[in-house]
Amino acid sequence: MTTTTASAASAGTSTAGVVVADRVLDGPHGDLRVRVYLPAEGATPTAGLVWAHGGGFMHGDLDMPEADLVARTMAAHVVVVVSVDYALCPELDRDDSEASVEAGGVRFPVAHDELTFAFRWAVGTGLGAPDGSWALGGASAGGNLAAGASLRLRDDAARPGTGLHPAGDDGGTSVPSSGSGATTPGSAAQRTPRSVVLAYPVVHDGLPTPRPELAGKIAALPVGRDFPPPVVRAMNDNYLGHRRGSESPYAFPGGADLRGLPPTLIVNSDHDALRSSGEAFAAELAASGTDVYLVREDGTFHGHLNQPDDPGCARSLARIAAWLTADGLVGATHEPPP
Repeated sequence: MTTTTASAASAGTSTAGVVVADRVLDGPHGDLRVRVYLPAEGATPTAGLVWAHGGGFMHGDLDMPEADLVARTMAAHVVVVVSVDYALCPELDRDDSEASVEAGGVRFPVAHDELTFAFRWAVGTGLGAPDGSWALGGASAGGNLAAGASLRLRDDAARPGTGLHPAGDDGGTSVPSSGSGATTPGSAAQRTPRSVVLAYPVVHDGLPTPRPELAGKIAALPVGRDFPPPVVRAMNDNYLGHRRGSESPYAFPGGADLRGLPPTLIVNSDHDALRSSGEAFAAELAASGTDVYLVREDGTFHGHLNQPDDPGCARSLARIAAWLTADGLVGATHEPPP
């Protein structure tokens, strides 16, 4: 692990004094860049969060508001944040989705492996967050990665003494439970997230049928803000590498056995076709016995955490901060894993 940059950062008075440092980890697929956000000097952290931005699995970086603004805001609320610069898939040609299949292109489970690894590294390193306080979250495609990683961490925790766990039946690379500061197998350190935070996630391979209220809003979306089913299918195929029938449940956790997952906050955008996935996943979590808090941010469009001037962005950031820091707001993991 090396530190590449370190600076005091401020984005308005609310985040003044937040300390930001880029680090490069020896990740499961080579160098893995993360950006660490620490509360201002003298502030005592109350929680930790490992966060993944969105971008359809093929776009996005650590500088976009959905990554940087979220992290700075949480750090200003005395949460240590590790923002993960996971590997991106090849850019999708929407007119010819098959043309996006490139030899050697990044596909599942690479980004999944990297987010899982980053969570273990953050827990093992500590970074000043209280023991047992680390949460895992992400937005849009990053929400998918966070949900899949939470499922995998649950399964790994049920296998004490194992140092490796495969990503699925697709030939994915195994990730060590130790290394680069991560916890050792069988240790008493935190092995699963205290909670999960999902912002407008896409967690189903195919979008669930929207309710009539949402269907009406989808029909009114202008081109560029909509997510027609063929576009979502092409995006998901691009992430999987078009390997139908070989997906691990960690790729799209919707519909999987969700027993034993941590309490989960889901913040959906209002005018957003992907809301059907977030709503369906909340119902699946509740049916599995998981504590879940579902919010639809009124008046917002998909990606509203990437729109700092949208009042809904500030409301959602406040909700996430409260979820991570308020005493007694987060429930408990009730059901044993399968």
